[in-house]
Amino acid sequence: MTGSSRFIKNILCFLVLVMEAGCSAQDTPAASEGVMEMTIQITSSAFTEGGNIPRQYTCDDVDVSPPLSWSGIPTNTVSLALIVDDPDAPAGTWVHWVLFNLPSDLKGLDQGGSGIGVEGKNDFRRLGYGGPCPPKGSTHRYYFKVYALDTTLDLQSGATKAQVEHLMQGHILAQGQLMGKYGR
Repeated sequence: MTGSSRFIKNILCFLVLVMEAGCSAQDTPAASEGVMEMTIQITSSAFTEGGNIPRQYTCDDVDVSPPLSWSGIPTNTVSLALIVDDPDAPAGTWVHWVLFNLPSDLKGLDQGGSGIGVEGKNDFRRLGYGGPCPPKGSTHRYYFKVYALDTTLDLQSGATKAQVEHLMQGHILAQGQLMGKYGR
């Protein structure tokens, strides 16, 4: 290979590398759409992140949902969704609460908060909240997840977590979670 052939080959390789780098940067949603990742902060006056969920919010007592508050909802949010589940259940993730089409300006839910939005079906096969109820001798984690959506979900009361998550795909603007534990 002559000197000029090597020079041309090096220039072509350089151009290919520059073009590939430019294409991959443009293919990134953040670069092309100006997407800003936001996180919703969720708190409860009943328990802290990673803390123990008080007995009154479980199947061992009155089994009402704990009070929840959140912040960091994007201004262009159309609706909110809440899913509570337990990934430590023996048969796989157990769904404790599905609530969707909540108003976008909602800042939280009071203890026993329901009657707002649309209730989905939990894995106890009923609508509404079903509190922590792990097998005796075990401690499980319970994730309270809030999603800010750019749409409302075209689902009826009784929709499952899987149906809600399916329709949320491509519509989540921000999300956050609060994890509490309960043991028996």
